[in-house]
Amino acid sequence: MKNKIKELTQQYKGDVIAYYRHFHAHPELSFEEYETARFICAELQNMKIPYRSGIGGNGILARIEGLNPLKKVIALRADMDALPVCEANELPWKSENENVMHACGHDAHTACLLGAAKVLNCLKDSFEGTILLIFQPGEEKAPGGARLMLEDGIFQDIEPELIIAQHVSVDYPTGTMAFLPGKIMASADEIHVKIKGKGGHGALPHLTNDTVLAGAQTLVSLQQVRSRLCHPLTPMVLTFGRFLAGGAQNIIPHEVQLSGTFRTVDETWRAEAIRHIRRIIDETSKAYGCTAEIDIPDGYPCVINDAEVTRKAREFAEEWIGKEHVASLEMRMTSEDFAFFTQQYPCTFYRFGVKGASNTNTRGLHSATFHIDEAALETGFGGMAWLAWSFLNR
Repeated sequence: MKNKIKELTQQYKGDVIAYYRHFHAHPELSFEEYETARFICAELQNMKIPYRSGIGGNGILARIEGLNPLKKVIALRADMDALPVCEANELPWKSENENVMHACGHDAHTACLLGAAKVLNCLKDSFEGTILLIFQPGEEKAPGGARLMLEDGIFQDIEPELIIAQHVSVDYPTGTMAFLPGKIMASADEIHVKIKGKGGHGALPHLTNDTVLAGAQTLVSLQQVRSRLCHPLTPMVLTFGRFLAGGAQNIIPHEVQLSGTFRTVDETWRAEAIRHIRRIIDETSKAYGCTAEIDIPDGYPCVINDAEVTRKAREFAEEWIGKEHVASLEMRMTSEDFAFFTQQYPCTFYRFGVKGASNTNTRGLHSATFHIDEAALETGFGGMAWLAWSFLNR
């Protein structure tokens, strides 16, 4: 069967590249993936694969049924949203949507899942069980499309025994797949703050509450959460990338806005740290005569790979591309809303390499010059199809 899947991978490679280029040229932001979803539904119709759409927003669940459909059920997942980034690449399939870009590889993920669907749909008379295809919106933005799809009853009619997802990586060369059992990615919580006070003339600070100084001191004070309140051996990141003060050289504004991200791998510490963050923001603002509005929406938990599912997936990958092309992941402080699936089902989340001869100068994920080596798509969709078939048949 491996040779048959490799043959089908070669047959559909051009289609998957075309999918990738289409998605890359037409990116849509989180929870705005309307045209992306329509395109996917049209392709599923062409393949005569039944599906249900509009789950948790623009989410889609498709179903490929083999012989004895309920013998075993597994799911494959891809995210499909883009980022608010202005693309700097000069490619024929460069983003046509201003300030929106597939800078995190979700175009490749979606293209690969459609490609795997083509392969597996051709093989449905050769396996027993059902393969579910999850096309997920809103991975990049809280509360997360995975959470919303689960809350919307994505598996109300049929539940998977395990779920498989993949992600591109420029840390590995084209043709590589990488795995890690257990905890592999951090939790993530957004922090949004408005510090308000009495603004005024910069030459008369005694008549104002200096919101800019209050905001600056708040940023500095918050670093004690990592340096003094967190256990030294507990991984944690607290980063603020947004500080807006709409004053001028001689105007103290009435309000400043701060936005940041908090990440850790310990759920107990996560809850405690958020309490400290709220307290420090509130008390520091008050020290400057200001008030603070704090919004910390419930974010993403840690991504935890099931040990046995991941062990088998790695073994199957070694059969597919050879042991020399299978690597071990390192735990990362990045996050993924696939974590919500891992909380409820045995899962594995792995990476496939996309750094090759055609993109030697690409920068990392979320950068304006990120792009993949298209040759990597063959590993992306062929490998996913092979894993799915292997889990159903062994």
